[in-house]
Amino acid sequence: AQRARLTLTARAARPVLDPAESLGLTSRERDVLRLVSAGRTNRQIAEELFISPKTASVHVSNILGKLGVAGRGEAAAVAHRLGLFPVEALDPTR
Repeated sequence: AQRARLTLTARAARPVLDPAESLGLTSRERDVLRLVSAGRTNRQIAEELFISPKTASVHVSNILGKLGVAGRGEAAAVAHRLGLFPVEALDPTR
């Protein structure tokens, strides 16, 4: 670039403001993770999101893979650690 007398401008990487986005979670997976973090079962998730329990199970499996965790408890811990959901979003009594 110097030899050709070209001016290079540094391109700043687009800042990722949403940790869920940086993990590659879809909006539906984010909804499911919120419910997993609240301790819901696949059947309860399915009822709340108007999907089948099998679809909820597939979403949970995809979430576990994307987060690199082995279980629902670990996924909830990662979500909590990253601050993905405020406590109010998890507690229906608030």
